[in-house]
Amino acid sequence: MKYGLFALMAALAVSSCSSSKGNKTEAAAESVATPREAMISRLDSVARSGHYYFGHHDDTAYGHTWRYVDGGSDVKAVTGQYPGLMSWDLGMIEVDSARNLDGVPFSFIAAEIAKQHERGGINAISWHPLNPVSGGNSWDVTGTPLHSLQEGTGVSDTMKVWIDRAAAFVASLKDSEGNPIPVIFRPWHENSGSWFWWGRDHGTPEEYINLWKMTRAGFDARGINNVVWAYSPDKDLTPEEYFSTYPGDEYVDILGTDIYHFDGEAGVDTYVNRIKAQMPFVVEEAQKRGKVAALTETGLEGLGVTDWYTRVLEPAIKGLPIAYVCVWRNAIESEKPNHFYVPYPGHPSEDDFKKFHETSGAIFVD
Repeated sequence: MKYGLFALMAALAVSSCSSSKGNKTEAAAESVATPREAMISRLDSVARSGHYYFGHHDDTAYGHTWRYVDGGSDVKAVTGQYPGLMSWDLGMIEVDSARNLDGVPFSFIAAEIAKQHERGGINAISWHPLNPVSGGNSWDVTGTPLHSLQEGTGVSDTMKVWIDRAAAFVASLKDSEGNPIPVIFRPWHENSGSWFWWGRDHGTPEEYINLWKMTRAGFDARGINNVVWAYSPDKDLTPEEYFSTYPGDEYVDILGTDIYHFDGEAGVDTYVNRIKAQMPFVVEEAQKRGKVAALTETGLEGLGVTDWYTRVLEPAIKGLPIAYVCVWRNAIESEKPNHFYVPYPGHPSEDDFKKFHETSGAIFVD
């Protein structure tokens, strides 16, 4: 919505102060909070306010017809503002590549993370690493890598190096004053499906949890204090299934879910029902555990439902105290036709997205 972010955060701060006891010790503790702790508090406050950050993957890297244009953003071109959250991916950093799996330079990602932080927005990072056994991509499920990651194996040693390279990148993220920039890190996502090598059918829950703990240990070894950890299985899960691979409260800050809309108009009810079946228990468990809830990945590829944002998404999540909603990327049309999740100027859903920007609880930034 067009609510100024800083005005919103000021209002939240006033609300927080008015509801506190004014304890000087509490105030002092807040002043020395780590970047991670400060970000968790910020996300929690936004969720409780009835607002949420609107996110878009690779927003300023490329769009429907452009790549690496200064100030470029399909979201901004339509609404006049950037998304409140920008999402990025570290795939290929594990092999020390200069560019990620979609060809975006890591130097560009680091610079854009700093710009988004400076404008008052937040950043999230996913990771699609190679298969550590076969060397194939994340969708190559050969070689039982989850099982092969047992301590003391060559595959385990390789993965630890890969994790350290990801951790080094995150540790390098600093603002203009040299302070660590907080980021949401969402590794090993959609593990309840079987399309990634770390997915459900390619190892046991214990082996998945072992990978998560190995990742956390690698980041902790560097003393990193700017990472908010997000757990995000896929759709159609019972609470028991959702938590069957949960690493534990000490390893997770955000309880998320990835739910996409498929099949255009025919799939509207299915999409809405999936959100209404899963997100309420995710929110409830997040509140019980002192965590933050989020719709970590969503969207309708190609936006064939031209009023999707106001008629489908917004009503589906209405009333859910979630910190953010993130849709996927806008690929260049000539390279991957019809692979976009926000409208670009001239698309039939442009007016609907403008209305969503103006009237929903979504937060955008200038």
